[in-house]
Amino acid sequence: MADQSIKHQQERDYVFLMRGLKELDLCGPYISSDLVLTGDHAFPLAMNNQGQVPMAASLYGRGRIVVLGHEGYLTAFPALVENALTWLRGDGSDNVSVGVQKNASAVADNLSKSTFQVEIVEAFSNNLGVAVYVTDAYSVGEDQKDLVAFLKAGGGLLIAGQAWSWAEVHPKENTLLQFQGNKVCGVAGIYLSERQCGVECLPVYPQIPSSWMAVVLGKNFEDDLEFLLEGISEFDLQGGAIASEILVHGPLAFPIGTTNDGQVFLAGAYYGQGRVIVISHEGFLGQEKLAPFWNNAVHWLDEGREGVVGVVPDFAFKILQMSGLQCEKTNFREDLSVFVCTAYSDEYVAEIQHFVAEGGGLLIGGHAWWWAHTHQGQNPLTDFSGNKILNKMGLSLLGATIGGGIYKAPDTSQALKESYHFRQLLRCFAGHVTEGNELTEKEEESLKRLGKDCSTFLKMQAHDCSSYRQVVSSLTDIIMRSGMPQVSESCPVTSPRDHLLLNVGTEVFKVCPDPDALLPYIIKDNPLLPVVYNQRIRINVNTKGELEWISTGLYLSAGMKTFIAIPAEIINNGWKIQIGCQTDFLKANELKRAPCVHDNFPITSEMMQVWNLWGGLIYLVAPPNTQVKGVEVIVQVAVPAPYYKSGVTTAAEWSLLRTAPAPWAELEFENIILTVPSEFVQGLDRPDELAAHWDTIMRSIADLAVIPHKFPRKERFVTDVQISAGWMHAGYPVMAHKVSAAELVSVEHAKSQGLWGPIHELGHNQQRSCWEFPTHTTECTCNLWSVYVHEEVLGIKRAEAHPAMTLAERNKRAQDYAKGGRNLSNWDMWVALETYMQLQERFGWDAFKKVFAAYHQMSNFPSENKGKMNLYAETFSQTVGMNLCAFFKSWGWPIEASTEDKLSKLPPWTDHPMAQYG
Repeated sequence: MADQSIKHQQERDYVFLMRGLKELDLCGPYISSDLVLTGDHAFPLAMNNQGQVPMAASLYGRGRIVVLGHEGYLTAFPALVENALTWLRGDGSDNVSVGVQKNASAVADNLSKSTFQVEIVEAFSNNLGVAVYVTDAYSVGEDQKDLVAFLKAGGGLLIAGQAWSWAEVHPKENTLLQFQGNKVCGVAGIYLSERQCGVECLPVYPQIPSSWMAVVLGKNFEDDLEFLLEGISEFDLQGGAIASEILVHGPLAFPIGTTNDGQVFLAGAYYGQGRVIVISHEGFLGQEKLAPFWNNAVHWLDEGREGVVGVVPDFAFKILQMSGLQCEKTNFREDLSVFVCTAYSDEYVAEIQHFVAEGGGLLIGGHAWWWAHTHQGQNPLTDFSGNKILNKMGLSLLGATIGGGIYKAPDTSQALKESYHFRQLLRCFAGHVTEGNELTEKEEESLKRLGKDCSTFLKMQAHDCSSYRQVVSSLTDIIMRSGMPQVSESCPVTSPRDHLLLNVGTEVFKVCPDPDALLPYIIKDNPLLPVVYNQRIRINVNTKGELEWISTGLYLSAGMKTFIAIPAEIINNGWKIQIGCQTDFLKANELKRAPCVHDNFPITSEMMQVWNLWGGLIYLVAPPNTQVKGVEVIVQVAVPAPYYKSGVTTAAEWSLLRTAPAPWAELEFENIILTVPSEFVQGLDRPDELAAHWDTIMRSIADLAVIPHKFPRKERFVTDVQISAGWMHAGYPVMAHKVSAAELVSVEHAKSQGLWGPIHELGHNQQRSCWEFPTHTTECTCNLWSVYVHEEVLGIKRAEAHPAMTLAERNKRAQDYAKGGRNLSNWDMWVALETYMQLQERFGWDAFKKVFAAYHQMSNFPSENKGKMNLYAETFSQTVGMNLCAFFKSWGWPIEASTEDKLSKLPPWTDHPMAQYG
């Protein structure tokens, strides 16, 4: 997470720079350039009603810089200039010497009565010994490198001027890079643009000014795209490499290559005086079919210097040599013109950023999706090494993936009009909400994606970056003006606009400066519920290879905050606090709740403050392979929930607890925990009987799987108003729709109607890849547990347990499969289940138990289906003492001659059920 102390320092710096000023009258004769701000350290000092910035400040290295959008401001605002000089001098410095370039000498007259010692000079020199240097933006000339070095080493720089008149005279030049003043101030993330700033009399705000109108692109990138895409008609990304999606979020960042649905895999940006290109899989750097583009890219990054291209990945060296530039295999060096590397090292983060800021080119390749997959609980936006380099440059590699394919290169003249750009669409949407501006059809269609990207961007938590704070401010304003859709089961959300708001609201609430003020705009109906104080939760856990949720029986209302006192044993040891039981992320077109309604907090201190916009049950999440006994956490304040725990909660306690005010209830038994809306347990008189019912079911599941009756981790069920896939889906927890809650908490329902769906999902959790043959058996072998539990525990015969299990249906499937040629491509789900049912009906459940037990003793399994199917045929045959090869072949299994040889001494099963079909 970014350090918010930098943000607070910027606010303090702003207050210092603007002290004593009530307004800035910009209605005079001077027309400022609109300043473009990038990076983490630049922040506006003034902003007009169009979101344009005429003045800004920033840091670079150890130095400070103030940029005024017109040289006339040096004399028009003497108090501001004096404040700026004091700030630029640096904290604690007693050096009061100021060097003033002669073309800005008028500023010296206003300083005659100040404490500064002013010297007017022809040009900057390292020998001046000044703390601050003042110049107009037109006179940096040959001094630019020395001025950057002076700034980087701790000097203060006040620079003033406008670039719009220069741009009018140089229409084909790149103002951001070629205008003289930008060669210095651009390094610190402040650019004088060719746009004129509207003249107004501006009030001086108590905080750094912000506006949704400031969320703009800083440049038209048509000329850059024309150069980069010269001779390029398509990007061939075929070959099996899985790339990451790139989020293009900076004011000087732009997409270059996108998929047909707009996902970005190739992007560029300006950063300081330099340039960067990122490709979201490093393997593409070495692909010959992309060589023409890499030739263009390296020349664009080199900017005509014809310097040395330093290349880290060996596989890219040959392709990059084809550019005609001098390439060397080397790690990072400051004397390079272009540096080419992968995104997997953070060894030179600051050095590379300074290298690019001061004019170098960076070509970087890599993906973040695998890192995200292997670093659960960490934030790829902030923690992935490549993003530590790229975020400041307005580009980020995401955990989302992009598949291979051939993607058409954009039409350069239409690229920025037709392509999706995060900042551009956000500005349009803000204008739509705040001023009623109409959205185009294409913009409407892109709103759902904008919501996803905004949510992702906010996770960067770059509170020290002015550009980030502008977006946060804009989104906060949007929510407060438009209000959040009050989504529910009876009031579902379908429109792209409402999708966007639901996606964004959760993340804005986490990062906005005053979430309590925002809460009523997001959740209109948020009743105060009775609370309890200082609840002690005793922890006894011994986790195996998987994490485990520990129920507390406590709930937080929407937006409610609490403190939790944490014992030393679990601090910084991988533990988390989780608020909310609904961990499914929804991607449906119709939403009955927000897409994400839970939150996690890594336990890092002895006192943790936690909350969740949507509220939720409080859990402690224990990491894998952890043993803790008898320690306590103390929850300061929370809402009590209906919570029953076998062997702990007495009947008297339950009679009070079952009407506890929290909207979610939990029933924790020997091997399973049921989480349901509270309304489903308020009439539950005998939770002990329900516990005994589920204890029997779970032990029978263990019996068939041949595992100990005490599960290494209790299974969980959560019933929700909407889930991410299907009617139910397996996992931890098993997710089911709300209507399933009634059957989960009713012994009578289970014994009369059955529990096929819930047991099916628990069966999924028992499947093992060594005897699974995906995709054939994915939805098949889990049903072995459904059949077993219904017959052995619930007393419901298989033919009555599910409509697909009647004898007529079963026989028809087997006959049709045989007549259809016994094609394995049709052997799945119910058809495949018949294979196992025929085995069960001949050899009994004990045979399956012995087979599963045999697999527990094995290792080094085949990885592909053919090998696994032969192993299963062999294992089952050996277990039952009969050669089953003919039976499995009758089902189309690819039984090998070697398997038949191994089993040839066993008596064959000749009268198996499939023999009747010839």
